[in-house]
Amino acid sequence: MKIAIGSDHHGVELKKSIINILTGEGHTCRDFGAYNTDAVDYPDIAQKVGAAVTKEDFERGILICYTGIGMSIAANKGKGVRAALCYDAFCAYRARLHNNANVIALGTRCDDTTLHQILDKFLTTEFKGGRHQRRLDKIKAMEGQC
Repeated sequence: MKIAIGSDHHGVELKKSIINILTGEGHTCRDFGAYNTDAVDYPDIAQKVGAAVTKEDFERGILICYTGIGMSIAANKGKGVRAALCYDAFCAYRARLHNNANVIALGTRCDDTTLHQILDKFLTTEFKGGRHQRRLDKIKAMEGQC
C-alpha cells in the first residue's frame, strides 16, 4: 500500500519509527515533512498529506503531532479527507469500518504495542459500506458549505 506520512517537529521521531515499521511490512511511504525538530506549522504538513491522499496518489495518510488534535482538525479541512484522531486500535478499526477514514492522526505519546495495533487496524480494515456510505455521502455534500 502507498502511504503518505507527515509530522510536525514534535512527531519526527515517531514518524521515522512508523516508516520503518511500514516499509518492513512491504508498504511504500513518502515523507511529506517535517524532516527535523525545527518548528513548523502543522497545517502545512496536513494539507500536503491530505492532498496526496485525495488525489489518489496514495491510498492512506498518517499525520503526527504532539496530540494529534491539530493535525486532525487541519486535515479535515481538505476536500475528500476523512481524518480520524486515533489513540487505540478500536478507534482505528471503527474509523475505517464505519467512516472509511483515509487519514489517521496520532499523538506522540503512543507506546509501541498500541502503535502497532493502530497501524494494523487502519491498514487492514475494510469499509463496511451500506448505511455508512449514505452517511459519508451526506458529509461529502456538506464540504464547502459551512
